[in-house]
Amino acid sequence: GTIPRMDLGLAQRVFVVTGGSRGLGLACARALVEEGAHVVVAARDQQALDEAIDGLGSSNAVGLAADLADPGAAERVIAAALARYERLDGALISVGGPAAGTPMTTDDETWRLAFESVFLGQLRVARAAANAMTGDPADLSGTRGSLAFVLSSSSRELLPGLTTSNGLRPGLGMIVKDLADELGPRGIRVNGLLPGSFATDRRFAIDARYGAPDVVRRRNESTIPLGRYGEPEEFGRTAAFVLSPAASFVSGALIAVDGGASRSI
Repeated sequence: GTIPRMDLGLAQRVFVVTGGSRGLGLACARALVEEGAHVVVAARDQQALDEAIDGLGSSNAVGLAADLADPGAAERVIAAALARYERLDGALISVGGPAAGTPMTTDDETWRLAFESVFLGQLRVARAAANAMTGDPADLSGTRGSLAFVLSSSSRELLPGLTTSNGLRPGLGMIVKDLADELGPRGIRVNGLLPGSFATDRRFAIDARYGAPDVVRRRNESTIPLGRYGEPEEFGRTAAFVLSPAASFVSGALIAVDGGASRSI
């Protein structure tokens, strides 16, 4: 059956969604559009971006090819949102997952590339978005905008074989807390989302490294209390809520969206 809808207060609001051409980023963009928001989607792959915008509808979304490892990309993406919609209410900040590896097999250049895209890339978008948010004078809650970082369960727990994620994402978890402190007085909320295992192309590619994908999936699903991988739209709905005025007193939070898989507090 259909899920009853609560009004998240997102109609006509404008959000930047990075890493938004596929997977969890696209699911977030879709959820925001379904709630009446406009989105500016940034991603590296022009073809995937074009397909995503077609699916979202050109009246609701605009795409911009950008690589967050490029120091100028964040400002370009935010400028595009302001040029198109003349306002900005928030950003869903996601990048493609960093390369697989272990501490002993990952070379310095891989670390540098991961740091540029995963860490600095996301932080640059947060800074540029925060500086561009003007807020809605009619919003009496004092909330001017909302940032949500898409992190990973590696922010709290080791993910074997994903050493760059293990190294960088816990630091971004602290950046969420740090930014929430700094931007709170300006009425900007900052939160982190920690996705577990979702049925995305990236998840299936990771599974395939460990054996027959369907066998690996069943084995992994047996460790998740809800007994299955999440569907991307389940993550998208959570992100839309966290970004929305409906979550107006949620800030500095790291929210696991993982079917109960995390074993830590």
